[in-house]
Amino acid sequence: MSVQRPIRVMRIIARLNVGGPALHVTLLTERLRPPEFESTLVCGRIGPGEGDMAYLAEERGITPVYVPELGRELHPLRDLVTLVKLWRLMRRLKPDVVHTHTAKAGFVGRWAAWLARVPVRVHTFQGHVFHGYFGAAKTRFFLALERLTARLTDRLITISPALRDELSGVYRVAPAEKFAVVPLGLELAQYAAAPRGMGTLRAAHQIPPDAPLIGIVGRIVPIKNHALFLEMASRVLQSQPDAYFLIVGDGEERPAIEALADRLGLRTRAVFTGWMRDLVPVFSDLDLLVLSSNNEGTPTAIMQALAAGVPVVSTAVGGVPDLLRGGAWGRLVPPGDADGLAEAVLSALRDSALDPAIREAVLAEYDAARLADSLAALYRTLLAAKGRRV
Repeated sequence: MSVQRPIRVMRIIARLNVGGPALHVTLLTERLRPPEFESTLVCGRIGPGEGDMAYLAEERGITPVYVPELGRELHPLRDLVTLVKLWRLMRRLKPDVVHTHTAKAGFVGRWAAWLARVPVRVHTFQGHVFHGYFGAAKTRFFLALERLTARLTDRLITISPALRDELSGVYRVAPAEKFAVVPLGLELAQYAAAPRGMGTLRAAHQIPPDAPLIGIVGRIVPIKNHALFLEMASRVLQSQPDAYFLIVGDGEERPAIEALADRLGLRTRAVFTGWMRDLVPVFSDLDLLVLSSNNEGTPTAIMQALAAGVPVVSTAVGGVPDLLRGGAWGRLVPPGDADGLAEAVLSALRDSALDPAIREAVLAEYDAARLADSLAALYRTLLAAKGRRV
């Protein structure tokens, strides 16, 4: 009697920079393991000024396969080299499933998988680059590439129903039936277990223990619109003069955002921490999390905040309205509206703590084990549809 070998999964991401996608692929690589699965994580190198989350893989005993030419930006020669290297890697490892994450890895990875005759090709949209990232001509080019590449793909995954509807209906990437909605899953127990108001972060940055602390967590890049966060802060201080504003993260726009904080007279109240590996003290000490983005997928910071019992105010973009249940789990404001964001922040500060029922629902729905089980079931279904026994 023959013993079935594990299902071989190759997971490809452009780079393990700080953010939800790197966390997502690391957790999946760790959890889809023998005896049923054998996972390989493939990635490129991070760019200048980006925070590196490769330590997450190392901590979990994962050794990524690095393809240095795989990067975020379009570069025909490097992209061709990447395509060839991925094709060779697939021919050697013979994966049953290639699952790509992020736009650039999704493009070259799926074409390499098609050329290597990999049975099942899957791509996850954490968000998309068709709004808020590039000019009109470049956006049209990327959209045309994705529509073509989608034809080579067995299943397109979105992390929220709104993102699926946008990609299938507005941008016509592929028919709706080609999509599956698989919400993110994280290891959230550590945030739920931490007591509120530990005080370690406040003490480290000389923030008074009783001062309202409003934070934003994420890369300091144009799409996150930290300028709107600071404009909101200047308005909130007029009504709440003892408030402090925490900016956790780093990125290409940090010098400009720090200069804006100075111009708005916020230097003594806006605290820039840079990258932080351990976010538990952050969410323990925050009174409110704010997202000011122009576009989002399903932000991990929102899930972490809700698990920690921290209320949320966010712009109503991307998958955020789905995540916040249309405003039932947090306050939503139109993108770009500094006055509306400030009003929502002041209202949230006046209200009581987060409803414990919301916290429990987040812990149950956005669990890492549930995510791994959902994708394992999807892989089995797609392989069975191809008549593959593994």
